[in-house]
Amino acid sequence: MKAVAVEQRTESGDHLLTLEQVNSDMNYLRIKRLIDISGSLIGLILLSPVFFIIAVLIKIEDPKGKVFFKQIRVGKDENEFQMYKFRSMVSDAEEKLKDLLLLNEVTGAMFKMKKDPRVTRIGKFIRKTSVDELPQLMNVLKGEMSLVGPRPPLQREVAQYTPYDKQRLLITPGCTGLWQVSARNSVGFKEMVELDIEYIKRRSIFSDLLIIIKTIGVLFGSENAH
Repeated sequence: MKAVAVEQRTESGDHLLTLEQVNSDMNYLRIKRLIDISGSLIGLILLSPVFFIIAVLIKIEDPKGKVFFKQIRVGKDENEFQMYKFRSMVSDAEEKLKDLLLLNEVTGAMFKMKKDPRVTRIGKFIRKTSVDELPQLMNVLKGEMSLVGPRPPLQREVAQYTPYDKQRLLITPGCTGLWQVSARNSVGFKEMVELDIEYIKRRSIFSDLLIIIKTIGVLFGSENAH
């Protein structure tokens, strides 16, 4: 039996989802976790040669820099964790960000810049193909992320969230999601939130598998990836 949730609304009257609503289907959550564990394990094993090649290329371009980039992200229930990626930027990218904030190309609590000068040569390739995201399979295996779900935001982004925006933090964040396969960087923050909330309301094993299949196409390159 599904839990009965107390309705919540923002000051503008927008209906807010609750933890009881998003966690009501326990069978879905159990199957989803099994898919996450098996999918991330298989992915890490099969993609190990890719990991090795990318690691070598990153070290060749910048021998002093690290192969993996770890960044604090905000996950389910606003819990923080370290998200893994292949390093695609110069070592002092975070320090240089403050000088680029005025050049942000998307609206809202998010930073995106198509020709970001901090991105390395190998970084441009792994970003274009989304290969830089592959180490997040380790986050999935640890249970900090899922294969499918809203992208985990940065702390500074969450600080600007409204109660409506925070609905995307009600579930485990994902490596890919409805936003990535629908529009990716071609839409602003508001549209991303709407797509994430749409996913949360309608999520199912079928929709998760469909998003994973569509994501495979993104790995071969997308004009909206950067």
